[in-house]
Amino acid sequence: MNCKRLLFVFLIFCFYNCGNTVSTESLYSSVEIELIVEDSLLNIRALELTKDKLVAVSSIADVYSFDLNSDSLSKDRFYPDSLNVRALALVADTVFTLSIGSPAYLYKNSELVYHETDSAVFYDSMDFWNSKEGIALGDPIDGCLSILITRDGGNTWHKTPCASLPKTIKGEAAFAASDTNISIVGNNAWIASGGVASRVLFSDDKGLSWEVFDTPIVQGTPTTGIYSIDFYDEHNGYAIGGDYTQPKLNSNTKIKSTDGGRSWRTVNQIGGPGYRSCVQYVPGRRAKDLVAVGFEGIDYSANGGLDWIKLSKTGFYTIRFLNDSIAFAAGKGRLAKLIFD
Repeated sequence: MNCKRLLFVFLIFCFYNCGNTVSTESLYSSVEIELIVEDSLLNIRALELTKDKLVAVSSIADVYSFDLNSDSLSKDRFYPDSLNVRALALVADTVFTLSIGSPAYLYKNSELVYHETDSAVFYDSMDFWNSKEGIALGDPIDGCLSILITRDGGNTWHKTPCASLPKTIKGEAAFAASDTNISIVGNNAWIASGGVASRVLFSDDKGLSWEVFDTPIVQGTPTTGIYSIDFYDEHNGYAIGGDYTQPKLNSNTKIKSTDGGRSWRTVNQIGGPGYRSCVQYVPGRRAKDLVAVGFEGIDYSANGGLDWIKLSKTGFYTIRFLNDSIAFAAGKGRLAKLIFD
C-alpha cells in the first residue's frame, strides 16, 4: 500500500472515529447552589422537570411549582397532610403524586384516581413512558413487587398480577429514597429492588412482560442494595446505593451495565462515594458523566462512574438535570437550583 493510500485510510478512520468521540476530561470542577426554598421542616424526595417547569412534592403533601422562565414559585396542597408522598410524575402540565403507606393514594392533580388499603402497601416510585402510559412501583405483596400500570393518561391504574411478574426473594423490597427506582428509555423500563436481595427487573414492552437479573451491589440486610438506577440509553445504565445506616462504607455501592441491564459489574469497588440515594446521567454526554447525591453531598464522575470527585458537602436526596450544566435538587430542608461549572 503506497503512502497516498495509507494517508487516505488514516483520514477516513479519523473522520468516522476521532470526530465522534467524547472527551473524558472533566466537564465540571465546581457547583453553585442557589436555594429556591429553605425550611428546616421541609423533606422532599421527589421532583420532576419539563423545559419550562419544576414540580417537587414534600413528604407532607405540599406541591411546589417553580416556573423556570420567570423564577416564580407557588405552593399548593391538593390532599390531606396526613399523607407521606415520595413518588411524583409530571406529564406536560399534569402532576401525579403517590403516597407510600396504607392507605396509598394516587392523585392526578387534585383528583384521586387510585387507592389501595392492604396493610403491606408501600409505594416507592413512579414514571411515564409517554403521555398515556405510566408505571408505579411498590414493595412486595403476595410474593411479587407491586406494579401499577396506566394506559389512559393516568385516569385509571391497574395492578399487575403476580403471575405476570418475577417472584421476589424473601427480604427483597424497594426504597422510597429519591423516586428513582424506575428508569425508562423508549419502550424499556428498569426497576431496582433492594434489601436482603437487590436485583433489576426489566421490561422491553412497556410493562407487559418482565424478566429479572441479579446484581453484585452490596445486599443482604434490609437497609442495603440499590437506591437509584438510571439508564442513558438502551445499553448503558448505572445504579448506586449502599447502606444509609453506614453511609461511609463504599465497598460495592456502585454498579454499571453496558448490555441493557442483563449483566452488572461493580465499579470503583472500594473508592468513591459511599451511600448515595440518587444517581443521574448528565444529558448529552454519551454516558460518560454522572452526578450522584445523598445526605452527605454531591459527587461527580467524568468517566462513566469509574472514578468520582466530591463537588459539595451539601446534602440532597434527589436530583434532575435540565441540561448539561443546570440541575435541580431537593432534600431535607431545601429545594435548590444547581449550576455546574
